[in-house]
Amino acid sequence: MTFTRHLKSCPLSAIRSFILRKKPNIRNMSGMAGGLRPASIVALHRSLAPAFEKFCQANSGPLPLLGRSEPGKWTLPALGAVSDTRMDRPQFRKYEFGACTGSLTSLEEYLEQLKDMVTFFLGCSFSLEGALEKVGLLGRDPAGHGHVGAYKTTVPCATIAGFCCPLVVTMRPIPKDKLEGLVQASCSMMGEQGQPIHIGDPEMLGIRDLSKPDYGHAVVCEPGEVPVFWPSPLTSLEAVSSYKTPLAFTSAPGCTVMTHLEDLKGPEAPASCLTPEGIPEVVPISQDPLHYSIASASAVQKIRELETIIGIDPGNRGVGHLLCKDELLRASLSLSHARSVLITTGFPTHFNHEPPEETDGPPGAIALAAFLQALEKGVSLIVDQRAWSLFQKLVEEAVERGVLKTQLPVLTYQGGSAGAARALLCDDRDPKSPRFDHLVAIERTGRAADGNYYNARKMNIKHLVDPIDDLFLAAQKIPGISSTGVGDGGNELGMGKVKEAVKSHIRNGDVIACDVEADFAVIAGVSTWGGCALACALYILNSCEVHGRYLRKATGPPRAAGAQNWTEALPSVSKEKTLGILVQHKVRSGVSGNVGMEVDGLPFHGTHAQMIQKLLDVTMVHM
Repeated sequence: MTFTRHLKSCPLSAIRSFILRKKPNIRNMSGMAGGLRPASIVALHRSLAPAFEKFCQANSGPLPLLGRSEPGKWTLPALGAVSDTRMDRPQFRKYEFGACTGSLTSLEEYLEQLKDMVTFFLGCSFSLEGALEKVGLLGRDPAGHGHVGAYKTTVPCATIAGFCCPLVVTMRPIPKDKLEGLVQASCSMMGEQGQPIHIGDPEMLGIRDLSKPDYGHAVVCEPGEVPVFWPSPLTSLEAVSSYKTPLAFTSAPGCTVMTHLEDLKGPEAPASCLTPEGIPEVVPISQDPLHYSIASASAVQKIRELETIIGIDPGNRGVGHLLCKDELLRASLSLSHARSVLITTGFPTHFNHEPPEETDGPPGAIALAAFLQALEKGVSLIVDQRAWSLFQKLVEEAVERGVLKTQLPVLTYQGGSAGAARALLCDDRDPKSPRFDHLVAIERTGRAADGNYYNARKMNIKHLVDPIDDLFLAAQKIPGISSTGVGDGGNELGMGKVKEAVKSHIRNGDVIACDVEADFAVIAGVSTWGGCALACALYILNSCEVHGRYLRKATGPPRAAGAQNWTEALPSVSKEKTLGILVQHKVRSGVSGNVGMEVDGLPFHGTHAQMIQKLLDVTMVHM
């Protein structure tokens, strides 16, 4: 179904004012708020109109289509009577075979060609000025110019019928304490068009130097300010250039016509940011590189509920003292942005058994891996060399039982040279080319301050453990790699972030406390619950329209919320029971069926089953 608004005919005087006169009713609007709706134009040959319209609809973030003229007819929206003091500046650009061959103040000499062209009107984000004023910020006029800089990115727009180009964005520097207020204000005033597509390091968009915009003039980002990026309709200039059509016209950067037209939205348009499902919350997820993420208030609240649920302490070990608010939220947001994830598990606490593995951990690791696979992310598992065969068989059987979609690579790491960790984490040992961008440890033995590894009873199990901690330590020095530790006792990898609380509140904590930090420390009564909660949180985030638009940078169609393969990949009581049995069989010889099946010393039928169901109930409500 096509969502095109053909424009009503205007008096000839208005048409000639727009196209023929050398002082058309167009002005630089990059610093103007309120009043009529500003729009930029693209004029193409009528044969290209259907394809360009579909291209705009597929990339509605940078190219919000307000309307188009009918083929062969000169029809325009009513133009606002807005005065201008700089009418000698170029108002249009002319493109021939992809190259800009002229800047024009009038299209008068192209009267005949325009008869065979269709004019598209694209909404502009310049009303952001109103949102800035609402939160007490004045728009900064760069060096006396009215057109704020815009930048080409390395983010590709969705390709439609030959139209393809990189996303173009505008940037505004915003004080940290004003970030969330500004984002909420811009969304309330501008709907989804007010939502930024990136907050943080410009290099994550492929922008190397903010002082050198591709269009307009730079605004300096002062200390204490964060660069915030919005999609720009100047993307249309890149689209026209890349298509290499024989002739096209566009508005000059910073120049608009004024119209009463509203955005044209298809049936898949995200919900209004004014609804609880659309109110955005801004969450910091990385300092190096600086990166913030966005999710709706309702999604954030659900994830906070998950964090509360898994924080119960069935063993009365004092884990409540280790809890840090929103660690599950930040960890899941970071994982949602990741491309490739490395998961580790395995705690050989039962050193008199063969194998000595704890039954807690592997079920949660597999549950998280299954959902990451459903999101089409790269996933690998890394374990102790002596336990490689055990985990390889566990993964194979998980695939056979339908818990995992495909086989996981099972890796090992035994340390060695100083660069061994970087060699595993990065292609060609290059920290600018990380092989993984998120490490997750779920119930994984953690190194104590004295270099040893301890179980809860202070027994040193170092002889059973490979130095996988080194990977987490190396990741701290490689920009772009984040890490999460999931634990339930304080001696697990990643719990160094809460080691002081472990020493104060956990039995034997002064000895057993892990000294190696993760960026995010997810605390659970049983670590497997933490792995399942991460999977559920990822489902919530990727079913959230606000977060989904931020992930795809407002380009391309939205992913179907709650897609069937996502639902099937969620942890469930039956799948966790299956995983528990598989682990029990591999770790405890002689156990058959589900007789006595337990995780972390607790029977599955009871606490564990109830926990998994609670997580699912929160995850699926109103989905």
